[in-house]
Amino acid sequence: MDIFHKLDDVPPTFGPSIVSVGNFDGVHRAHAHVLDEIVGRGRQNGLRAIAVTFEPHPARILRPELTLKLLTPTSEKLRLLEAAGVDAVLLLPFGRDLSLTTPRQFAERILRKKLHARQLHEGYNFRFGHQASGDIRLLAELGREMGFEVVVYPKMVLRGETVSSSRIRELLSAGQVSPARHLLGRPFCILGTPGRGRGYGSKYTVPTINLARYEELAPQDGVYVTCTRVDRERFESVTNVGNRPTFGADLFAIETHLLNFHPIELTPETEVEICFLDRLRDEIRFPSVDALREQIARDVKTARRYFHLLRRRTAPSSISG
Repeated sequence: MDIFHKLDDVPPTFGPSIVSVGNFDGVHRAHAHVLDEIVGRGRQNGLRAIAVTFEPHPARILRPELTLKLLTPTSEKLRLLEAAGVDAVLLLPFGRDLSLTTPRQFAERILRKKLHARQLHEGYNFRFGHQASGDIRLLAELGREMGFEVVVYPKMVLRGETVSSSRIRELLSAGQVSPARHLLGRPFCILGTPGRGRGYGSKYTVPTINLARYEELAPQDGVYVTCTRVDRERFESVTNVGNRPTFGADLFAIETHLLNFHPIELTPETEVEICFLDRLRDEIRFPSVDALREQIARDVKTARRYFHLLRRRTAPSSISG
């Protein structure tokens, strides 16, 4: 997959193309449907499928007071877009100049002249240009004038929930990782490196990993059944998100207890990915460390039961002859 970090990186020979423009935060099921369409139609019609997105997220520039936390940091978003099969991603730097671009300028400079777009695929609520003044109706008008077709996708609703990045953020902020997983089409995961909390080194000999400071969205404080990948190894796990109040701490941490643990060699650069499967309980202050240990034992027992049932559900059925 080609990655263009600014408009000038796009070669003059790029295209003809089939395009989708958006933030793609989360690369959720609605995004995946559009991406699958542009990849499939692109291959059928000899068009290069390209996703156009922005860095940073426009809300961080236009509405900094929101302190928006992302579902997928840029590196993870690019990985998911590549997995979706697009030929290229144009990662437009979002700043004052781009924010002042009119809808017509956006269509003319980027879609027509740079990407040689033949089709543009967008959701029903797509907005573009200065002060989001362009909508689907205007996009279709510009497409007719400039030679590209506009394909519009209706709202996707699953189990009564609208599939959108904002709705997924709301669910995760309430600790509802299972409904969020359904809208994402996969478990919500965070990717980081080991933190300095409980002592890492060339050899790590305790079954707990603290994640280094994580700036993007994490689920609501609490305890979760998780699956943790350490480099290339995967572990069933229980993860605490919060401030560890039993120890009088007031510092946010994401701490994972590995269930099927064995000593692991870690460095500060080791990749750690935590995927949230189900919520066990709120984070609470216990009267003593012993009471906390007892609760952790109960959490581990519940998590082991969860994984046991999960393995039974996903085991291939045998057919007797």
